[in-house]
Amino acid sequence: MSRLTARGLTLAYENRVVVEDLDLAVPDGKVTVIVGPNACGKSTTLRALGRLLKPVRGAVLLDGEELAKLPTKAIARSIGLLPQTPVAPEAITVADLVARGRQPHQAWWKQWSEEDERAVTEAMARTDVAALADRSVDELSGGQRQRVWIAMALAQETDLLLLDEPTTYLDIAHQVEVLDLVRRLNRSRGRTVVLVLHDLNQAARYADHLIAMKAGRVVTQGPPAEVVTDAMVRDVFGLPAVVVPDPVTGSPLVVPGAPWEDRDSAPAGAADQIEG
Repeated sequence: MSRLTARGLTLAYENRVVVEDLDLAVPDGKVTVIVGPNACGKSTTLRALGRLLKPVRGAVLLDGEELAKLPTKAIARSIGLLPQTPVAPEAITVADLVARGRQPHQAWWKQWSEEDERAVTEAMARTDVAALADRSVDELSGGQRQRVWIAMALAQETDLLLLDEPTTYLDIAHQVEVLDLVRRLNRSRGRTVVLVLHDLNQAARYADHLIAMKAGRVVTQGPPAEVVTDAMVRDVFGLPAVVVPDPVTGSPLVVPGAPWEDRDSAPAGAADQIEG
């Protein structure tokens, strides 16, 4: 089953087609990760799934209805989207920005409630930004800002959550924290999550469903153990590599070929490892 689907989707920026005739079904209740080389259309596809980009042809469907025909507020109550480069209003505090995630739940007859307060407090705690509540977002580091944006998306409390490169600007410890948070949201609350990630090993470790894109098309998709192979990495990324089991999780682990060395000074045979 899939609440969120794309049929015959063609996406473009002005006259430059980025994604063409794409069919996609996001598995309900799963963590889906989209991977692929730069400029392959993965972030563009995510923008279309969140109605930030109007299709040239085809349609995105939510519960069988075209996204383009649904009221914006209705979409915002079902789909939470964190784009790649969000922009915060000048001088806004962390608490106020996270609270904006509750706007889809507001109405003239229903103002700020205890439920809104709970959602914001919980989102800030989960992303470790509660101590920053009174700070201006402008003053924060890149990693801190990213966690605040994720908190805002979590406060929206939608069943579908779309995150475009949510680990950008984060150190390795916070990358793991964010991805573990995504996994917990999925496992404990049944959230359907779609992520765009650059790190193929992180994608293989955290995804239930992996989609590999190249040149605006889906090359392959399915469980990471079936998708991440030596041949796929070479075909999609142009990278000679071997895929071995992750020693911790058993998920596919991509080991690139040997780094370049000066053949005149390297030990015999060292530069030939994993070149095939």
